[in-house]
Amino acid sequence: MKALPALAGAAGMLFVGGSVAVSGHLADAPVHTVQSLRYATACLLLLVWARATGSPVHRPRGREWLWLLGVTVTGLVLFNVALVQGSRHAEPAVIGVAVACVPIVLAAAGPLLEGRRPAARVLTAALVVTAGAMLVQGLGRTDAAGLFWAAVTFACEAAFTLLAVPVLGRHGPLGVSVHATWLGAVMFAVTGLAVEGPFAVTRIHLDDLVAGAYLAVLVTAVAFLLWYTCVARIGAGRAGLLTGLAPIAAAATGVALGGPLPAPAVWLGIATVAVGLAVGLAGPAGAAARP
Repeated sequence: MKALPALAGAAGMLFVGGSVAVSGHLADAPVHTVQSLRYATACLLLLVWARATGSPVHRPRGREWLWLLGVTVTGLVLFNVALVQGSRHAEPAVIGVAVACVPIVLAAAGPLLEGRRPAARVLTAALVVTAGAMLVQGLGRTDAAGLFWAAVTFACEAAFTLLAVPVLGRHGPLGVSVHATWLGAVMFAVTGLAVEGPFAVTRIHLDDLVAGAYLAVLVTAVAFLLWYTCVARIGAGRAGLLTGLAPIAAAATGVALGGPLPAPAVWLGIATVAVGLAVGLAGPAGAAARP
């Protein structure tokens, strides 16, 4: 398989994993308004990139609107809502374990959407990566509501990739990213006006802007483009294995920000994820996503 698409996906997941600590700085900010600004900024950056590289951005047509709306509603809007609501009922590790199960779903369902049969090697690797990610993340306490929001987070994380597969063929990674971000900006703007009011932007502080800028540039514009490029080139099943890198990046970011060194179980989890990636990414790459 080609190494560059896998490296692109890995970089995207590292940015996403590192965003956990950054997102915590937005706890007291008008979240919907900040998210709207985040996705609007990311969309503008992606359009500038499209113009600079001469890459066309096609207008969605027919059922493509449904797929793109699905990506936006689940992967951007509901996912962020589930994170906020889940954090009120469950420890972060519970949400992290839910997301860690995503490689299994992508390994099973991704190839079916691409017109192929799931590969036994990739399914096995997904189980190994999930086990390793759980060791890295650890377990936590929760209640029934926390379990519900953890399940929603899990479903939304998987849908962010799976619902994009049918439109990657015609729109490409850049087109899907552009449409998802402008739709996300509009949706969060509407909810922001309804929940936080029209003057919520005046309650955004400098540190909120800095955190939002990081999320807009690296975690959205760059990470979306890298991730969808990876999915289009090596298939959703193998790309899903790389989501196991997100909790590792989160743990590393915590240490970089002054947190304690990882416990032995975390190191074991990192090694397990590495084994899963080596098994699943070996051999010929899967077919690229088709419209």
